[in-house]
Amino acid sequence: MSKRTSTAIVPAAASSLTLAVPAVGNLDAYISAVNRLPMLTAERESELARNFRERQDLDAARELVLSHLRLVVSVARQYLGYGLPHADLIQEGNIGLMKAVKRFDPERGVRLVSFALHWIKAEIHEYILKNWRMVKVATTKAQRKLFFNLRSMKTGSGTLSAGEVDAIARELNVREKDVVEMETRLSGKDLALEAQTDDGEEQYSPGAWLAAPQADPTQVIEARQRDRLQGEGLARALEALDPRSRRIIETRWLRDEAEGGTLTLHELAAEFGVSAERIRQIEAKALQKMKGQLASYV
Repeated sequence: MSKRTSTAIVPAAASSLTLAVPAVGNLDAYISAVNRLPMLTAERESELARNFRERQDLDAARELVLSHLRLVVSVARQYLGYGLPHADLIQEGNIGLMKAVKRFDPERGVRLVSFALHWIKAEIHEYILKNWRMVKVATTKAQRKLFFNLRSMKTGSGTLSAGEVDAIARELNVREKDVVEMETRLSGKDLALEAQTDDGEEQYSPGAWLAAPQADPTQVIEARQRDRLQGEGLARALEALDPRSRRIIETRWLRDEAEGGTLTLHELAAEFGVSAERIRQIEAKALQKMKGQLASYV
């Protein structure tokens, strides 16, 4: 959707919906038009959602989408600082809205506006990541998290102080050097840092950068299982080992640089007065025993 083109939106890949907004002259007219569309009561929204889920009533889906177009406009406005056209941001957000309508379940007791918000943001995020060349170096989850939060967390327009870097790193659970690096990238957004083309561009799903991961039951269950495995399960598995085996596993696998780093087979062989091959055998047996202990936590 460009500034001067029709605002009819029919993204076939998003869903089976056919949404036709009357063509208008420009973006301002489009925004004015969607702001005049009536909002739905909770009762009407539930009725339409049930009609769509149970009978695939496309007219009901269309009304749900139309009544929330103003939400997309509002969300898209928050991302104007990335230098991308407002009209394009709105169109991507509209695709996210239609995906949300397709998946919306009125029986969960949540209004569509709340459910659709992260789907709208997810589509806009993906569009920015694919089209803003500076972001093509932000390939990890931590870097994407920094990219979409760093600007709002800065208290001023200048360079971050050491204290601000530390505070941001703690809040986002990332390394301080990642904060400094991302600030440098963002402040130099007019420079092309790499010559990467769109060929082979990595594809990201909306669940990868959801603003509220706790809203996804699958992620909640996986996170709980992972935490239990890493905490209680690992502790019990280590307790089941004899002192020598536990020492070998801890120093070979569980120590970080602050604790002196991991030890080699030869270093442990010298410590226990046996061959390196014997240490390897003890390690393999201990790992196998721990695997059995951890099986009940998976």
